[in-house]
Amino acid sequence: MKLLRVGTVGAERPALLDEGGVLRDLSGLVTDVDGALLADESALARVREAAAAGTLPALDAEGLRVGAPLGRIGKVVCIGLNYHDHARETGAAIPGEPIVFFKAADTVVGPNDTVLVPRKSEKTDWEVELAVVIGSTARYVDTAEEALTHVAGYAVANDVSEREFQIERGGTWDKGKNCETFNPLGPWFVTADEVPDPQALSLRLWVNGELKQDGTTAEQIFPVGEVVRYVSQFMTLYPGDVINTGTPAGVAMGAAEPKPYLRSGDVVELEIEGLGRQRQELRDA
Repeated sequence: MKLLRVGTVGAERPALLDEGGVLRDLSGLVTDVDGALLADESALARVREAAAAGTLPALDAEGLRVGAPLGRIGKVVCIGLNYHDHARETGAAIPGEPIVFFKAADTVVGPNDTVLVPRKSEKTDWEVELAVVIGSTARYVDTAEEALTHVAGYAVANDVSEREFQIERGGTWDKGKNCETFNPLGPWFVTADEVPDPQALSLRLWVNGELKQDGTTAEQIFPVGEVVRYVSQFMTLYPGDVINTGTPAGVAMGAAEPKPYLRSGDVVELEIEGLGRQRQELRDA
């Protein structure tokens, strides 16, 4: 299934995109697309049955804002330097273990919402990423295979980053990762049954129409199952938590000088095979 949330900020309603591309209203069945829904197999079954029966009312998608596909996200865990080609372009050593950091849940915005360039920023960058959505509580998971059973589905994420804040201002990466609007997510939450192999997805990103990133999740240093297993050794993952699993080569930080960092007025578009497409215009904060 492709689940999403539509409407104005703070008043999104749950919806489903059916196989014919028609937007369907889920508000008569569920209150939201969130961790509570993902953890409730009977509720998900009702949604599947209604979708198959064709009884869900259609929504007019014209002019309707698409919000982040998940509400009430508990935490956004991120994995740094998780693609071989990205490590090469930045001159970084291949990490022996996953590099883990966090984004605040309030950095998450809709897939087409405006992204704000922080005040005094000179190095705002883009990162197309596969986002993993947790569907059942995961703690101290033993194997990567078992870890995948805790994955409810996947979405597109743009892990927007300010490289000066991240790298040159001391401390951890968090200052360059948690500016407002720095985690566009969606358009859809795609259930795991529609993604048979998360290590065989193409990822692409364009800036002002120019292709910048063209990668594949096959290049991940730590595959999805291993990422979930590893993270569960250090924290409990709950339904509705999100893991951004890293970005392939092609970011501004890895480009030749002068590096093409983002400015107000730029347009970023990104997509992952089978998971949908985003478009953001940048404005000054």
